[in-house]
Amino acid sequence: PELTRIQAQAVVWLAVLGLIALLQAHKLPGGGSGTIAFVPILASALIAPNLLTVLAVATTHAIAEAFSKRGVLKAGFNIAQTSFATSMGILVFLGLGGIPLQRHAQASLLTLTTATIGPFLALVAVFFVANTFAVSGVIAASSKRKVLSVWKDSTFSTLIYDVLSAPVVFLFAWVYVRTGVIGALGLALPLLGARQLYKTNRQLEQLTQELLQLMVKAIEARDPYTSGHSRRVAHYSGIIARAVGMNSKLINRVAVAALLHDVGKIHEVYAPILRKPGRLTPDEWAIMKTHPVKSAELVSMVSDLRNLVGAIRHHHENWDGSGYPDQIAAEAIPVESRVIMFADTIDAMTSDRPYRKALGEEDVRRELIKYRGTQFDPEICDKLLASTMFGMLFQTVDMDALPGGQRSLTPRSLKIVGA
Repeated sequence: PELTRIQAQAVVWLAVLGLIALLQAHKLPGGGSGTIAFVPILASALIAPNLLTVLAVATTHAIAEAFSKRGVLKAGFNIAQTSFATSMGILVFLGLGGIPLQRHAQASLLTLTTATIGPFLALVAVFFVANTFAVSGVIAASSKRKVLSVWKDSTFSTLIYDVLSAPVVFLFAWVYVRTGVIGALGLALPLLGARQLYKTNRQLEQLTQELLQLMVKAIEARDPYTSGHSRRVAHYSGIIARAVGMNSKLINRVAVAALLHDVGKIHEVYAPILRKPGRLTPDEWAIMKTHPVKSAELVSMVSDLRNLVGAIRHHHENWDGSGYPDQIAAEAIPVESRVIMFADTIDAMTSDRPYRKALGEEDVRRELIKYRGTQFDPEICDKLLASTMFGMLFQTVDMDALPGGQRSLTPRSLKIVGA
């Protein structure tokens, strides 16, 4: 009875801390949200691995969802998937012989870790896998992608942070059983402070992305026939990069470079040419061919974007060396540039022009095959055409819904993922 009372108190206090963390959730790229609520949740599961913890998790999430006003469907999903992940983690912990941490309240941290490390690590691993796969499954179903592909894109970049979170959870639980809620609060405050710092950084990053989009839209306004071009190219580049199996970090870099690939056209020298309705003269074409250099020069002025300079400068280089501005060929062309070349060309082919109508999927496929090995990287071409994602390039794109085509420029924090 005494142990049950102590466990119940721990569950209640940790639920309160979890609720505070949930109410401080930060937005993630793509519309999801993340919190550090997993720390008190998993600490509660370690101290009281029973139904009481699961009920507390469901209750705190229900209260948080009521404040978020996300809608019944999303709220129900978030409550269910976190409760399920917690339940699975507890079942695995108990199945492996895990003992509630409260029974080791007087043990040293080293002794405690040695005695419970296996079941505890399994608890954390199962929780995160169940949590992330549940969200990835919903995203995959709505975007018609493979679950594993979505999971890799959304999880690999933060996997190291999830792994490093295990000692934090264990320490938090140990501090609670040794010092009570006051000690846990003392440890929780720095964690909440770190989360607030991350949230501030994310807000600044979002502001930067929105300013970049504003600049891109201002450039596109000069040419009525290419309105939305850079955002579409960024969107297509992300699809192509995923279709050919690039990792999430490279997909991110490709999409950001694609969004900025034409920023050099903001120079006044291009304005009259962009507004010209007919075909360009040789002199005008020579001027336009300098825009990759101008774009690269502008991007190089932003320290956080300097790793994109090569990708932007060479996005008009052809596989056989006949492109511009430097006539480099094959593997010498940055892989990001090779992807952008596909996206840029596909957008041109699928857009109406004064002198021709937009091409359809089969026509584009034939053009890509025709110029495989001359304009386009043959390996990327083959993978793209063989991928089930090729058809996504021809789906209607809502320009207002595009978030600029890029993901966050920095890793996500430790999180519980929600829809």
